[in-house]
Amino acid sequence: MPAPPQVPPILRMLPAGGYAGRSRMLLLRSATASRRTWMAFVSGFFEPVFYLIAMGQGLGSLVGELPGPGGEMISYAAFIAPGLLAASAMNGAVFDSTYNVFFKLKYARLYDAMLATPLGPVDIALGEIGWALIRGGLYATGFLSVMAAFGLLTSPWALLALPAALVVAFAFAAIGMAATSFMRSWQDFDLVTLAILPMFLFATTFYPLSVYPRWLQLVVGCLPLFHAVELMRALTTGAVHLGLLGHLAYFLVMIALGITVAARRLDVLLLK
Repeated sequence: MPAPPQVPPILRMLPAGGYAGRSRMLLLRSATASRRTWMAFVSGFFEPVFYLIAMGQGLGSLVGELPGPGGEMISYAAFIAPGLLAASAMNGAVFDSTYNVFFKLKYARLYDAMLATPLGPVDIALGEIGWALIRGGLYATGFLSVMAAFGLLTSPWALLALPAALVVAFAFAAIGMAATSFMRSWQDFDLVTLAILPMFLFATTFYPLSVYPRWLQLVVGCLPLFHAVELMRALTTGAVHLGLLGHLAYFLVMIALGITVAARRLDVLLLK
């Protein structure tokens, strides 16, 4: 008797019969719905640009140069730009996979209608996470263009910054949708702000890790945005090393965990 085919471990964790291979239909639906709200869609791109101009060019004239990830001296604008790039990918992915998904889940009841079609909860999770990934990727692409215009991309390794930003956006989108499945009301979204804002301010976006005491360095080192900033800063300045694989592994774990939890929660909320 031939041995039964081996099922990948990640698929064993997902709801049985929850995947129909049609998650692309949610991407098409989201793209169609965004045609009338394109201004709100692209508005999130401008926030990091304003930060770059105000702090990188304004405050940067007072700060001067400081050590980069490879030990070389770089301008303050070149130091904070990769952090703002990581934050741009994070913000685009998180806010699309939280507020928008919550409205569709609790108020529009859109997913209930979708499950009357061949779509399954895994298709819904992948489709919504994919759209949040696209939004975060567009923000990152636009900000990379601004960095290039300001002359802040000085290494050929910067070409990998966009794929890295997509991985970051994917990870935050997956975790964001998983967290949204536990939200009970709009007031619960204060927790999203409580998580995002401190990360943006303290995850070495605006100053190096060495300014913190040792115990706080350990705390900051556990934050996902810290790993995103370190990854972007190394790529845009050319200080590439094998340790970057650890940052990528961190986001791969986030992706697997987020997709698994989001799919299982949708299965419980919509089918049980």
